[in-house]
Amino acid sequence: MSAPLPLQGLAPLVDAGTRVLVLGSFPSAKSLQLQQYYAHPQNQFWPLMQALWPQAPWPADRDYAKRCACLLAQGVGLWDVYAHCQREGSLDSAIRAAQPNDFAALLLRCPQLTTVAHNGGESFGHAATLEKALTQAGCASKVMRHRLPSTSAAHAAMNFEQKCTAWRAVLNP
Repeated sequence: MSAPLPLQGLAPLVDAGTRVLVLGSFPSAKSLQLQQYYAHPQNQFWPLMQALWPQAPWPADRDYAKRCACLLAQGVGLWDVYAHCQREGSLDSAIRAAQPNDFAALLLRCPQLTTVAHNGGESFGHAATLEKALTQAGCASKVMRHRLPSTSAAHAAMNFEQKCTAWRAVLNP
């Protein structure tokens, strides 16, 4: 059996106003297909963001560009730990030959960054890579890092309200 073809991750969704970076592991097969973060309909990321910022102008039609604009307006950006990897399916446990993203370059684009919210255990498992970039950039002491429960449907140990409570405690909307 041959190894799966390498997969390329998504570009970061950030701007100069990004204060919080939600850092996932690697996009799901559905997200890669659509070139959209958290595109799988069962992933709870977008409903969770809407619950945290109910006053924000979230699009009723699930328009991705409008969702992204709304998220950025809250000071929240998105990226993943891995730039590319090999994987069959969408489970983090299937990730092989992964290469981390260039966090040092990202930090230059996010001068107001104060918080990194790791979306699940796989992302948090690579916190040392991020820590190294933060230290080299001289901002390790000003950026808080948090492990949050995964918004993936595969993480069923917590219900939506429990996840919402954990995320609210870190994102403080």
